[in-house]
Amino acid sequence: MAFIGTLRSKMGTWVVIFVFVAIAAFILGDIFSGKSNIMNWGRNSVGEIGGKEISYDEYQAVIREREANWFLNTGREPGERDMPSIRQQAWDLLIARHAIQPQIEDAGVEVTEDEVWDMVQGKNVDQGVRQAFTNQQTGQFEPDKVVAYLKQIQSMPETSEPRIRWELFQRDLKPGRERIKYENLLIKSAYVTKAEAEREYHLATDVAEIKYLYVPYYAISDSSVQITDADYEAYYNKNKEKFKTDATRDIKYISVPVIPSADDSAAVNDDLKRAVEEFKSSSEDSVYASNNTEGQTPFLKYTPASLPSFISESDLVEGNVIGPVLDGETYKVVKVSKVFNDTIYSARAKHILIKWADASDAAKAEAKEKARNILKDIKGGASFEAKAREFGTDGTASRGGDLGWFSSGQMVKPFQDAVFGASKAGVLNDVVETEFGYHIIEVSNAKTNKAYNLAIVERQIVPSDATTNEAFRKAETFAAGISDVKEFEAKAQQSGLIVQEAKSISAGDRRIGTLGEARQIVMWLFRDASTGKISQVYDLQDQNVVAIMTGEVKKGYKPLELVKEEITPAVRNEVKSRTIIEKLNGLKGTTLEEVASGFGSDANVYTSSDLRLSSNSLPTVGFDPQAVGTAFSLENGKRSKPVAGDNGVVIVELQSKTIAPAIADYSNYKTQLEQNSQNRSSFSIAEAIKEKSEIEDKRYKFF
Repeated sequence: MAFIGTLRSKMGTWVVIFVFVAIAAFILGDIFSGKSNIMNWGRNSVGEIGGKEISYDEYQAVIREREANWFLNTGREPGERDMPSIRQQAWDLLIARHAIQPQIEDAGVEVTEDEVWDMVQGKNVDQGVRQAFTNQQTGQFEPDKVVAYLKQIQSMPETSEPRIRWELFQRDLKPGRERIKYENLLIKSAYVTKAEAEREYHLATDVAEIKYLYVPYYAISDSSVQITDADYEAYYNKNKEKFKTDATRDIKYISVPVIPSADDSAAVNDDLKRAVEEFKSSSEDSVYASNNTEGQTPFLKYTPASLPSFISESDLVEGNVIGPVLDGETYKVVKVSKVFNDTIYSARAKHILIKWADASDAAKAEAKEKARNILKDIKGGASFEAKAREFGTDGTASRGGDLGWFSSGQMVKPFQDAVFGASKAGVLNDVVETEFGYHIIEVSNAKTNKAYNLAIVERQIVPSDATTNEAFRKAETFAAGISDVKEFEAKAQQSGLIVQEAKSISAGDRRIGTLGEARQIVMWLFRDASTGKISQVYDLQDQNVVAIMTGEVKKGYKPLELVKEEITPAVRNEVKSRTIIEKLNGLKGTTLEEVASGFGSDANVYTSSDLRLSSNSLPTVGFDPQAVGTAFSLENGKRSKPVAGDNGVVIVELQSKTIAPAIADYSNYKTQLEQNSQNRSSFSIAEAIKEKSEIEDKRYKFF
């Protein structure tokens, strides 16, 4: 029995140990399986709104809602270009749900079912419903049609598109009205007192007549100003709110372009050479061109005015095949499918336009004589192009007067009649008058109505796989072995690559500097990068990019060192203002003119007889609300101390001040202030809630 008791006691211990080991193995197995919530804690989060973590699954569910809504509105699935906008809509909707909606609920705002009914069928119909059921002929809202439509909807299957569309619309009515109610609670609480309305009245109507001395900051050269660290720190601390920022990061990067090689070009050329023989034997030119081209216009009618520049007049024989011809980055093979006479005429000409000084007969006669003298020189053997460059008065002068080909109706009638009336090429015997002046004209190609049906097969020269792989390998070779920014820059110089820089990149950015769309680099920058870390090679369509992170600014305030260059002009002006004020205070003089004379030629005295507080600026000085406020604070005949503004230092002397008389009713000014406040409030309410909700956007981990 003792043995059995001992065994039972020992077995109990071993059972506990066994169970512990089994549980531990289960937990560890789950953790290292990669599917555990413990290991993935935080990794599945796209951000935080109002203290609530937003999971990837929740975000995706809202994205799918927005995609469905997109399809219902457009009749098509959203493409890759549409998705950034849809994802942002989804994020904004989550902010509304988790940041703004709780505030609405805390305020006790409700929308009852009766109110929802009222928005659809009652007296306060929603604007969307009203617009959908307004008779286009009469412009009248037809509530009977709403009732009929609702009855029709109820008889439809739950999965039918009209019913789904209506359910989605109706679902948004209640939260939309709740938000309007909530915002109105705050907006309507804004009150403008009579005193505020009266102040607004005086801001707009009180008038001051002043004399003022102005010394601009450029009176002191920048090179003579010594800025200390204390100056920078004082300005930075005084203006710190200007430098508030979200988290940003900086990079330097190189780009290896993927450019078609000579072999790629030759391969396209060789391929199209086979098309030449097929084109020659083709009986259906338009069909052949449509089936074999990469271009958008395989078969068109052309006139001499619209012919491609690489086709000459000698090429235009019916059945002739031209090419392959390199046109930009495209090889083309062209077949002259048909030559025929059209109803439209074209011609080509050059001209020299001589304008008259004014519309008087004398001025016109002078211009005509000048034009005829130039024509005489050309007939005597002078170069038409040289004379056009010397005397031409319009945009064609720089190209020797050439107007190119033009068709009927493209030129003013006297000019067109003269050119189209010529039976052959050459200089016309006399000048031609139009509303623009006198024209000396040389017909380059006489009028013709020839037209051509051209079938064109074109192929763009694109990089081959070998070329693309070679560019990628070059970028990979560059990236290998680099450990810091200095090595990055040195290796780029050795490799003949240009280092470019992009600063203040935010987590939500999609474009970077000259790279254009580069979201994948932004994702790397915020997900994996650290200062001095080099990226993998990123394939951005026609270029391979390697980047290195060079710095970051955490959410909060940009440090002084980062904004030093930005604030230097303002800090320099503050230092200058102290020098100017010190000099002005040391001068003796009864009048402002005497003070200005003592300061030097950069100080001048000006006057303003119609200065109002609402203007915030002074003539010549520019924006300077402090100087304007100082002027109205003075008594008649009094002079201010020197006032430092944005552009210089001002001393104001009040000549007279006219205070507008009191009026019985300030309601117009009160209404204006209330309207301004309400216009700002709706946006401000949402922004204030967002700011206090401590929103953290981590979508860069996934998108």
